[in-house]
Amino acid sequence: MGKSHQKGWIILRGKKWYGYFRREVIDPATNQPKATIVPVVLGAKSELSKFEAKEALEREITRVTGSISNDRSATNVSVTFGWFVRNRFFPLKEADWREETAKVKKYLIEADLIQKFDEDRLEDIDKFALQTHLNRLAKIQSKDRVLQIRAYMQAIFSEAVDQDFLSKDPARKVKVPAHLRETDKTVLTWDQLRSALDHLELRDRIILELDMTNALRPSELFGLRWKCFDRAAHAMTLVETTYMGEIRDWGKTKGSLRTIPLSRDLTKELCAWELECPDISPNAFIFPNNNGGFIDTGNYRKRVLHKLARDLKLPKLTFQVIRRSIATLAQKKGTVKDVQGVLRHSRAATTTDVYMQEIPEGVRATIDSIHRELRKGTKSGVAGFGRKKEAPRSTEKKVGVGNGKTGVSVGRKLQERRSVGDFKTRSQKGFENLLPNATKPGEAEPLSC
Repeated sequence: MGKSHQKGWIILRGKKWYGYFRREVIDPATNQPKATIVPVVLGAKSELSKFEAKEALEREITRVTGSISNDRSATNVSVTFGWFVRNRFFPLKEADWREETAKVKKYLIEADLIQKFDEDRLEDIDKFALQTHLNRLAKIQSKDRVLQIRAYMQAIFSEAVDQDFLSKDPARKVKVPAHLRETDKTVLTWDQLRSALDHLELRDRIILELDMTNALRPSELFGLRWKCFDRAAHAMTLVETTYMGEIRDWGKTKGSLRTIPLSRDLTKELCAWELECPDISPNAFIFPNNNGGFIDTGNYRKRVLHKLARDLKLPKLTFQVIRRSIATLAQKKGTVKDVQGVLRHSRAATTTDVYMQEIPEGVRATIDSIHRELRKGTKSGVAGFGRKKEAPRSTEKKVGVGNGKTGVSVGRKLQERRSVGDFKTRSQKGFENLLPNATKPGEAEPLSC
């Protein structure tokens, strides 16, 4: 028969001790907490006394909930991962997320986290489960997506600790997997960009030329209206963006929406397009679709860009590839801050670390330039290297010995006799023999590299 305690109660059933304690769980039907009894197998009777079984139950309650209640029920509510994210995490974060951004973030969390841990209780998810799941994602998802999921994972469990649903954060030390799939770094050359422009009609050529020259995002490009175009100033003012069928009065960053300069030739082409555009009223879109609205980015990418890439056999052609190509090629056209201004990034690190790519020809030219600087003022490479040692001149007579064999240098012997070494003591000569590379007394050669 069970005996009730404030810290749960235990029962001896057969040869084992069983413990029970009350706690609250979320009722999926009503979305409200309800009391329930949790059973725990404590161990065999032969291994545990009654007192030890009580202590084991207390440790289990502490492990599960982090604290003990005085009203005979566990204080922390037992919830599943899916319930916490949908009812406690999303409502808090939605205030900081824009509507379109929230859709993307929720989709990623649902697909990569909730689908895996939906019915798992928060306290049952440990670091091992999270790390192994992230490692599996690294094999099938892109690098950026894995990094995002890790950030969401840590944010969710950190919030669970802050709201007292957990006593310890299992995601705090989850590491980014070492082997991640490489992100796309396709960069087109100037010739490839020119060939793309040459194969387009007036409207599409202006769209891509404007996108290439000013590195516009497609949401900014297709949101342009005729009232944004200043012919006299050769400028275009970005005031709104388009995304997923909606018009927004804000851009991706705070500095995205502003006035950008246009080249004179591009201004002339826009004026030429103005003569052909079906609607040139101030509020009309500069590049309208067949219904007079703005062009859908996905539709234009598939219908124009992908087709153009196939026809010209380009490795890839998207708006992202164009922005990355312009950022990379513009390295030789201006400073990093200039390129950052063209792309309108809020941080220079985004320009250099994400968009700018290495140009092999540029690396080769830099290496050659450095080497040329090093060779200035030297006859052949770095001074002192690569020069042949000149033999000392001597007017010595060679006297033949024997029948045509190599002669012995008499002059060499006379020179040795008359050397300074003849005037030195025997101890001084012995010391010279200890010098590096010294082969004979009084004949120490210079050190060689």
